[in-house]
Amino acid sequence: MDRTVKRRAYDNTRRLELTRATRAEVVAAAQRLFVADGFPATTVESIAEASETPVATVYRLFGSKRSILLAVLDVAFGGDDEPVPFHERPVVRAALAEPDPGKLLDAFARLCRELLDRSAAIQHVLAGAAAADPDAAAVLATSREQRYTGQSRIARALADRHALPDGMTRTKAADLIYTLMSPELHRILTVERGWSPSRYETWLATTLRAQLLG
Repeated sequence: MDRTVKRRAYDNTRRLELTRATRAEVVAAAQRLFVADGFPATTVESIAEASETPVATVYRLFGSKRSILLAVLDVAFGGDDEPVPFHERPVVRAALAEPDPGKLLDAFARLCRELLDRSAAIQHVLAGAAAADPDAAAVLATSREQRYTGQSRIARALADRHALPDGMTRTKAADLIYTLMSPELHRILTVERGWSPSRYETWLATTLRAQLLG
């Protein structure tokens, strides 16, 4: 008689869900504290307290305050905690695949407005902290490099469609896009000048078309 006992396969789904939920709580608390108190003044201990998470757990999940900042930026940029780079998300891929150059720019004006609605505050905090905090400075430099790389794809898409004006190189187009879609210009218009998000999006779409379409 076979008395072999079959063991059930271990299912760690519940554990992974709890870990993800804890990470989300820590990230949300960190973003609130970074915006309210600044990056240098916010400690891992204060983030742990605000998220009601043991300090040891925060360090186990993230390792450092810099890693927490990176996670905050990832969520602010993407709108969720899915491990998918922004340029690979379906909405971005669909915008890049748009055959009409004007509609392509309109789509990216909308995406830019949505992204900056989520991330402008934390990006402003990061830019201010970079002057005094080496970790923040390194994260800001990487973020700007990644933003230029991503927005250069718009210039390449326009060039592939032969949509750029005579004499405008792909590099110059990328520089214009990088400037017009910058969080700094967004802050001037929406915070200093009090523009609504819809007004900003309309202006951005109109300006991108005027500058980039031949």
